[in-house]
Amino acid sequence: MYATLADMSVTIAAPSFSTSIHLPTFPGIKTAGRSKGRYAKSNLICSRWEKPMEELYSVKVERKVSAKRLEELGASHWSMWKTGKCQLSWDWQVDQLVYIVEGEVRVVPEGSERFMSFVAGDLVRYPKWFEADLFFNAPYQELYSFRAYGDD
Repeated sequence: MYATLADMSVTIAAPSFSTSIHLPTFPGIKTAGRSKGRYAKSNLICSRWEKPMEELYSVKVERKVSAKRLEELGASHWSMWKTGKCQLSWDWQVDQLVYIVEGEVRVVPEGSERFMSFVAGDLVRYPKWFEADLFFNAPYQELYSFRAYGDD
C-alpha cells in the first residue's frame, strides 16, 4: 500500500529570530545587539576577498631567491643603495629590479591604506610609473637594476 501526501503530516521547527547564535568575538570588531558575542540574523559579519597588493599594483616578487638565480640575473654587477631608519616617497620612471640584501621595507602605494612588505632575500620588480611611500625601520641595503621594456 502506498501513502499519499494527504496521509503524511510533516512538522518543521524553525528557530525564532529571538534565538541567539553564539559566535566567537574578535578583537577590534564591534558587535551589534545587546551583548558581545551574540549576533542577530541582521548583523552577521560577511567577509570580502581582496586581491593581493602585488597583483593590484603589478609588483612582482620572488621570495628567498637562490644564489644561482642572482647569478643568472648578473646581480653582482648591479648598483647598491643603503639607508637607515627613514621614510621617503618614490616614483619609478622605469621598471626597477631590486634584490634586498639586508632589512625590510614597507611599501604603501599612493592612495592606499594597505601595504606590501619585502625582506632580505626577496627579489622585487617595481613597474614603471608606480608611486609609493617607503618605510624603513632599521638599516636597509639593496642591489638594484633599471630594466628596459622587454627585459626579464
